[in-house]
Amino acid sequence: MPVAISENIYEDAGMERFANDGFGFDVTDTPAADGSGTGQTCVLLHGFPEDRHCWAAVTPALAEAGYRVLAPDLRGYSAGARPASRRAYTLSRLAGDVLALADAAGVERFHVVGHDWGAALAWSLAGRHRSRVISLSALSVPHPEAFLRALAGSSQAVRSWYMVAFQIPGLPELALSRRGGRAMRDSLMRTGLDPVNADRYASRAADRAAMRGPLNWYRALPFSLRDRPDRIDVPTLFLWSDGDRFICRAAAELCERYVDGPYRFEVLRGASHWLPEEAPEQMTPLLIQHFAQAESS
Repeated sequence: MPVAISENIYEDAGMERFANDGFGFDVTDTPAADGSGTGQTCVLLHGFPEDRHCWAAVTPALAEAGYRVLAPDLRGYSAGARPASRRAYTLSRLAGDVLALADAAGVERFHVVGHDWGAALAWSLAGRHRSRVISLSALSVPHPEAFLRALAGSSQAVRSWYMVAFQIPGLPELALSRRGGRAMRDSLMRTGLDPVNADRYASRAADRAAMRGPLNWYRALPFSLRDRPDRIDVPTLFLWSDGDRFICRAAAELCERYVDGPYRFEVLRGASHWLPEEAPEQMTPLLIQHFAQAESS
C-alpha cells in the first residue's frame, strides 16, 4: 500500500488522486523510465467517451523518452468528480482541474496533449494559461475558431449532428445505455474503435447516471463559447487522421490560422478518430520530437 504524505501525493506509487473545486480526481502518474528523465512533465487529456486508460499504449514510450506522464480521469469521468450542473463543465472550470493537477504534482510548466474533448481543453489551456504550457499537442480536434468556421462552409455541420442531439436532457443517456451499453459499443466500433476499448467505454454507458457528466461537456457548450481561447503562441502540433468521421479536412486545415507560434500539422493516413488507441506507434514519435523542439526553442 502507498504511504500518504499529503492529501494528494503518495510516496511509493506517485500521485494517485488530486483535488479541486471540492471534487476528487483519479490520475495515473508515470515517472520517467530512467529515474531522472528530462525534468519535464506531459499531461495527457482524454476525450469522449474515453478515460485515462486510452493513453496506455502511449505512456510507456513517453516515459522511456524521459518524461513524467500525468493522465487524469477528467471531470465527469472520475467517480468523485461528477457535478450535476452543466455549468460546472465550462472550459474554464475544466482548465482549473488540469492546473490543480499540475500544482498538486509540483509542476509549474508542462507539455499538454489532448484528444477529442481533451484537445479542446488543451487549446483552452494553451490560449488562456500560456505561462503554464511548454507546448501543445492537439489530436483530432482543431482550434475552436477553426471548428466554428468550418461549420458554415464544409461537411463539418453534418458530422457534428450528435452535438445538438446531446443537448436534450435525459434522452442521450437513455439511447446510449440501450442493451446494457451495447448500443454505444456498436457505435464506437463503427467509427473505428477496437472491441476491447469499445467494451470498456461502453460499460460506463450502461449506467445512465455515469454518462451524465461526460455528456455535460457538450451541454456546457453555450457557456464555454463565451470564453473561447485566444490565439496560440506556444509551439503547437496538430495531428488529424484522414479516416476521422467526426472532423473534416477543412476544419483541420483551417487550424493554422489561429496559431502564431511554431506550428506543425501532420495527417495520419488510414487511421480513424481514435488516435491514442489505434495509432500510438505513429503519433508517439511525433510527440517526443515536438516536445524536444519546444524545449530547445
